[in-house]
Amino acid sequence: MIFYQEERLAMFIDGANLYAAARALGFDIDYKRLLDMFASKGRLVRAFYYTALVEDQEYSPIRPLVDWLDYNGYTMVTKPTKEFTDASGRRKIKGNMDIELAIDVMEMAEHVDHILLFSGDGDFRRLVEAVQRKGVRVSVVSTVRSQPSMVADELRRQADNFIELQDLSPMIARVHHHRDAGGHEQSPNGNFDHV
Repeated sequence: MIFYQEERLAMFIDGANLYAAARALGFDIDYKRLLDMFASKGRLVRAFYYTALVEDQEYSPIRPLVDWLDYNGYTMVTKPTKEFTDASGRRKIKGNMDIELAIDVMEMAEHVDHILLFSGDGDFRRLVEAVQRKGVRVSVVSTVRSQPSMVADELRRQADNFIELQDLSPMIARVHHHRDAGGHEQSPNGNFDHV
């Protein structure tokens, strides 16, 4: 990874894409650790997180994450999902955030030196090319180590840097605490944490 301390950085996280990549590699992301890690690499101007939300649902499993991110340094960009019936009569839910992400990248390009794109979607190749023409460096964060690979080859080739998500896992993976029989939290190394 090539970063310069004086660089102005912005993170653009395609939430569904990053979640799928991390799951394919078998770990959960600790978004606080992720933010801290890249904030230490330069001057982090903004961290955007994009996700579609199912409305009219009693409980949304993503809602607690969205609220936490919103209060802990991320700029949340959400929109309601759209429900439709496909040609074979099956109900489908659509929630693509590509346009919102692309617009924000173009608007932020004049305010940053380096963009971190957390997505493997090949549709972003032209976006990466466009901001590179403005003098902005682009690093793509995704994985080639899952089966199948989660990053489009054309996106990986266009980026200035490709950062393998699995290589970041020791720094950004969520550490799961386990409870012993007495109800005390036990960290993975066997030490007890006070509750």
